[in-house]
Amino acid sequence: MGSNKFWKKSYDEGIDDLDPKEWERSYVDVVKETFKKYSGKAALSFLGVEITFAEIDKYSNRFANMLLSSGFKKGDVVGINLPNIPEYVIAWIGTLKAGCVVSGVSPLLSTEEMEYQLKDSDAKGLVTLDAIFAGRLVKIASNLPELKVVVAASVGGFLPPVKRFLGRLLKKIPSGNVTPLQGKEVYKFEEFVKGNKFSSGEVDIKVTADDIAYLQYTGGTTGSPKGAMLSHRNAVSDLIIVQSWLGWISGEGIALSGFPFFHIAGLFFNANCIFLGWTQVLVPNPRDTDYICDQIERYKPTVLVNVPSLYYLLMNDPKFKTLDHSNLEVCISAAAPFPEDSQKELESIVGQEKILEVYGMTETSPLTTMNPSKGKKKLGSIGLPLINTELKLLDPSTGKEAAEGEPGEICVKGPMVMVGYYNKPDETKKAIDDEGYMHTGDVAIQDEEGYLYIVDRTKDMIIVGGFKVFSKRVEDILTSHKAIETVALVGVPNPDRPGSEFVKAYITLTREYSENKDEKAIKEEIMNFAKESLAAYEVPKMIEIREELPLTTVGKIDKKKLRLEV
Repeated sequence: MGSNKFWKKSYDEGIDDLDPKEWERSYVDVVKETFKKYSGKAALSFLGVEITFAEIDKYSNRFANMLLSSGFKKGDVVGINLPNIPEYVIAWIGTLKAGCVVSGVSPLLSTEEMEYQLKDSDAKGLVTLDAIFAGRLVKIASNLPELKVVVAASVGGFLPPVKRFLGRLLKKIPSGNVTPLQGKEVYKFEEFVKGNKFSSGEVDIKVTADDIAYLQYTGGTTGSPKGAMLSHRNAVSDLIIVQSWLGWISGEGIALSGFPFFHIAGLFFNANCIFLGWTQVLVPNPRDTDYICDQIERYKPTVLVNVPSLYYLLMNDPKFKTLDHSNLEVCISAAAPFPEDSQKELESIVGQEKILEVYGMTETSPLTTMNPSKGKKKLGSIGLPLINTELKLLDPSTGKEAAEGEPGEICVKGPMVMVGYYNKPDETKKAIDDEGYMHTGDVAIQDEEGYLYIVDRTKDMIIVGGFKVFSKRVEDILTSHKAIETVALVGVPNPDRPGSEFVKAYITLTREYSENKDEKAIKEEIMNFAKESLAAYEVPKMIEIREELPLTTVGKIDKKKLRLEV
């Protein structure tokens, strides 16, 4: 199945594999022309302030020169611990220009989690918020001997002084004192924006396709997070492949995304926007749907990219339904399942044929499958394997190639597959087989036209009396019930049958049902629906109603936390 690429018959007309020579260059090389061509154009819009491509180029040069003057060498890691503010983009580009490696560090990590990632990555530099500096970093700085340079930024750093003052006064902008740290150089980010302490000239560092660009940490379903090493070749290949697939044109897009830059999806979309010379509307707080709606109304973006949970929030905001979405060409959904009924609801607001569900993972830079841009889009499907990508499905039980129409673990091979996990050769061998295929851990079914449908994570499969329960499939069916807003299934060990489990469903209710206080009657209604719609072994034995389900930093339902509760 993986070799004949039968799915290519479903590609849009003119879409075919590209010459691999196109990604034998670094990201630093591919964006040089962008900075020249679009120098006066707004690269970023942030809380009403616009920053041009020329300014991004200048400030990132200063950041790169600071790293080099501080003794940084090619391959040194710089952690960026910021929300989606202009400083993230500047530090990211500047780090790459210096030949160094970017590692996104979520601002939502606990102090202990932050320390773990900085230690595990051997980070020599860190860019963080002044509030995190004062609240967390000072507590662990002495435990990080490898860390040599710390740069502190403010959420309101690019705002006019009056807005910045009022924001802090009203406590809408978090802040903290930036103090000296023993054995480390400490800078304020404004030093790269104002003044001439560091040169704004280009740095003399040759960055190649083989050099590592990113050390992106994966949450994983078990164990400690691992750092996926992504080369410039990995990153540039996926960018060019996706741009070719979608027909994205330089200078002709306006983008808005709630994906955080510290996550591979947000980083990837941001890299596309800078590469293409598109104006990017930054969303510092993705839960602030009123702000997002205001920005959509002002900028009329051509592309929205979000996790499904943010689309749910937008659909529940009355203003979103009244906006003019005629300029919107595509709504890309990624990183988590998006039930078909919910996709239909979104299309009823933004327009038909505008939702594009895609699939990927940190280890594949990230995208490997996507619905066609112009041709048939199948709601609920993650689409077709992208160009220059090999894909096969392996039976999780036998490790052999799955029979046609049967579920199998997605295994992908292509120029976007990571170099490996940082300092974890054994984990790398488990993930990438001898033929170069990345074993994703996601189980899917592929139809006769090549479209793929995720049915589960290998670690999310629930075994009931020897039967495999694919939780994604069951969740999709349950969410078609009008009482259920979101649902997550986990397995609970059956004490009477070792190796077997019960199915437990955690759910949140729709607004209509949340006002009904008779939980017992609601559970009974859902259970009757499940018995009518599912096989006996798939029916949940337990239903727990929650006001909300735990989410990861990106907005996925956090099943790992739910499993810890059972």
